[in-house]
Amino acid sequence: IDDRSVSPRFILGKISRLKNNCITPRAAADAAVGYSEQELVNIYKSYQKALTDQDAMDFDDLIMMTVLLFKSVPEILQKYQNMFRYYLIDEFQDTNASQFDLVKMLAEKSGNIFAVGDDDQSIYSWRGAQVKNILSFENEFKNTRVFKLEQNYRSTKKILDFSNAVISENANRAPKELWSERLTGDAVAVTRYRDDRQE
Repeated sequence: IDDRSVSPRFILGKISRLKNNCITPRAAADAAVGYSEQELVNIYKSYQKALTDQDAMDFDDLIMMTVLLFKSVPEILQKYQNMFRYYLIDEFQDTNASQFDLVKMLAEKSGNIFAVGDDDQSIYSWRGAQVKNILSFENEFKNTRVFKLEQNYRSTKKILDFSNAVISENANRAPKELWSERLTGDAVAVTRYRDDRQE
């Protein structure tokens, strides 16, 4: 494969996305459609073989392999469920599918999970984060109580009014209204730029 047409970084990103969804090379092969997807699967298989030959894992394997282990060996999952009774996850809006699966499996027995996050601040979808994880939290974990921290201590009322007006147009979000006791401040100015370099 000519690395001028498909960069290694692009391929690694695709493989990372597969792993973040707990998709093994075999499962990827079963779902592959077309030449480019099949080529990706071939690289994924070679990459995983190289890791295995070196008794190594990459960062994405650490969670994916744990999830697959827990699914295939319930006794090991049970050991870790018994080891920990409470789970705290920060920045929950930036979790991916495999992280969400891991949390669900671990907390399934105790049901004691405390997640902190803000769906409006989910910015890592390009890295596999799924905002639906935090939006579906109340459905996935029964007896959930939600505590909204809507007071903002840093920004002024004018900035929050502007950001509330913009973000309220998003249909897929939990309702909330940020506010501040800081009433004074400059009006918001919107400036457009040609591209990131000009910005």
